[in-house]
Amino acid sequence: MRPLAVLVGLPGAGKSTVGRLMAGHLGVGFRDTDEDIEAGTGRSVAQLFAQDGERRFRELERAAVRTALAEHTGVLALGGGAVVDPDTRGLLTGGPVVHVDAGVRDVLGRRGGVTGRPLLAGDAAARLRELAAQRAPFYREVARVTVPTRGRDAAQVAWVALRSLSLRPAR
Repeated sequence: MRPLAVLVGLPGAGKSTVGRLMAGHLGVGFRDTDEDIEAGTGRSVAQLFAQDGERRFRELERAAVRTALAEHTGVLALGGGAVVDPDTRGLLTGGPVVHVDAGVRDVLGRRGGVTGRPLLAGDAAARLRELAAQRAPFYREVARVTVPTRGRDAAQVAWVALRSLSLRPAR
């Protein structure tokens, strides 16, 4: 695994925002596997779910994660469900993985926290609680560090993650 840090967590947890901040402090690139999938297919994640279904999206996600882990040397954010795949978990185990641990209320309270997220359509709160319960063991399995977001803004989460991984800012 080549990235300095890999961020996992629920949809809307703030992984991309925190990851960009971390990358900025380290003076390295940032990459998001959802953005990789969208660039590679020319469609949004929501469109992929609607047109091709979750199973096909997970296949694309597995390939995107594998590629990003092999190529990227900066900070990497994964889609919230990437850890559901056992092969992906195997690739992540033992690596510099940070679980951005946002509670359901935190995600729902964020601007854009659930907007455009196909798995959160309908009753977003109920669906988030369900996803959190299903995925929590997987996040624990792969994470070297867990950083709760409650009471912290993205900048604070980024600094805690950097310190927890013993990564020193470039500036």
